[in-house]
Amino acid sequence: MERGEPLATHAYLTTAEVADYLRLKERKIYDLVRQGEIPCVRVTGKLLFPRQSLDLWLMSHLEGDQASRRPVPSVLAGSQDPLLEWAVRESGSGLALLCHGSGDGVRRLLGGDAMLAGLHLLDPESGRYNEPARLGLGGMRDLVMVRWARRRQGLLLAPDNPLGIAGLADLAHPEVRVAHRQPDAGAARLLGLLLAREGIDSECLTLAGHPSLSEDDLALSIRQGEADVGLGVEAAARRQGLAFLPLQEESFDLALRRRSYFEPPIQRLLAFAREPRFAERAEALGGYDIGELGRVVFNA
Repeated sequence: MERGEPLATHAYLTTAEVADYLRLKERKIYDLVRQGEIPCVRVTGKLLFPRQSLDLWLMSHLEGDQASRRPVPSVLAGSQDPLLEWAVRESGSGLALLCHGSGDGVRRLLGGDAMLAGLHLLDPESGRYNEPARLGLGGMRDLVMVRWARRRQGLLLAPDNPLGIAGLADLAHPEVRVAHRQPDAGAARLLGLLLAREGIDSECLTLAGHPSLSEDDLALSIRQGEADVGLGVEAAARRQGLAFLPLQEESFDLALRRRSYFEPPIQRLLAFAREPRFAERAEALGGYDIGELGRVVFNA
């Protein structure tokens, strides 16, 4: 490090830099490492401390963050994501899946009924995804949001697209049956916004009889002929052998309380996401950009 250069510019700090940053003796830092209390990595025998994780660890020990210590169940709520669902199983994280849409995930996170919530909710005014204040999460003083992936959303179509659907305008045709998600799902909100941009009245759509409660359910309803088209992620289309027409790039983020970031289920999941076979799986599923995975995009 150059003399006078601020520590904040470094992604990783040395033991001496951490001791100076925390105003502790180096011996105390080694004690914390030995006890598994402080986040660190060992590279060629040298201890390095990820700056983002260190700041989260420090803030999780603020007195104000001790107010609510009711044990949070190891549950992943919110929106379903094929890559995330696979990683939860393969990582041995121990997280239980309860994915009933982004809106449901927000409610369960606020209520202390989920450790983690997967979100992909677009704010129509700012054009940005997962704005805490717009989601009703602005009052969470210990909220952290971590980037999972950028995903491609688009129209899922029957194999070979027999109806020749070429865009959103075709969804208004009375013979086209549209698969749809529950109202507070991220995909339902996105579909409404995309239709509005095109000047299409959603009331004109011929909807499938029942909402699909997950990405895979929606894809399966099209595969089985219960619907002709629906909005979903490319990975779900590929899993069911469907045609796919891309429409939107979106951010899929993980929301959690700051203290939960250091719980074993979360750490196992994030560690697994750095393994080569995770990247291989993302490539095979299709429609994912995982270049920012693990980046803290919001820290209250």
